[in-house]
Amino acid sequence: MSSKALFASPAEVKKKSIIDGNVDDDKITQFIEVAQDTHVHNYLGTNLYEHLQGLITGGTLDDVGNAAYKTLLVSYVKPMLIWWAQVSYLPMAMFQVQNGGVYKHNSENGTSVTLEEMRSIQSEVKNYATHYTDRFIEYVCANESSFPEYNQTSSNSDYYPDGDVSYQGGWVI
Repeated sequence: MSSKALFASPAEVKKKSIIDGNVDDDKITQFIEVAQDTHVHNYLGTNLYEHLQGLITGGTLDDVGNAAYKTLLVSYVKPMLIWWAQVSYLPMAMFQVQNGGVYKHNSENGTSVTLEEMRSIQSEVKNYATHYTDRFIEYVCANESSFPEYNQTSSNSDYYPDGDVSYQGGWVI
């Protein structure tokens, strides 16, 4: 694959999330990619993931014959990615790495959240991510004939779609 497409843009993530619209795209793009690589790829499986990538990079997503894939992307994959991107971004949002070291942002107009508050926010965001992931899994399983790549056998190096969202590891501050 020559280039990689993000399934949701920074603008879409900011518009549909708790991330402020003033946050620089450069600050969140890598977290969108991480969430896409770690969570979304895991649930789509390699074959469906690469098929969607090909439709986007090939400019054929809007073709009439790809309407089911466009619906899948817009209505199910994007919402899932938007919430997983927040799960990835939130623990790092207050930090910046510069030549002199790692710094924690302080605002004149706000107060940093406590560890307990951060865990609460993280938990709620993760609940939304899990909800949208469950919606994706239910939809794609109910419409398997429209997405044959979803259950195709993959080589040992590929991801087979994970249909279980019950465990998603945690993070520690």
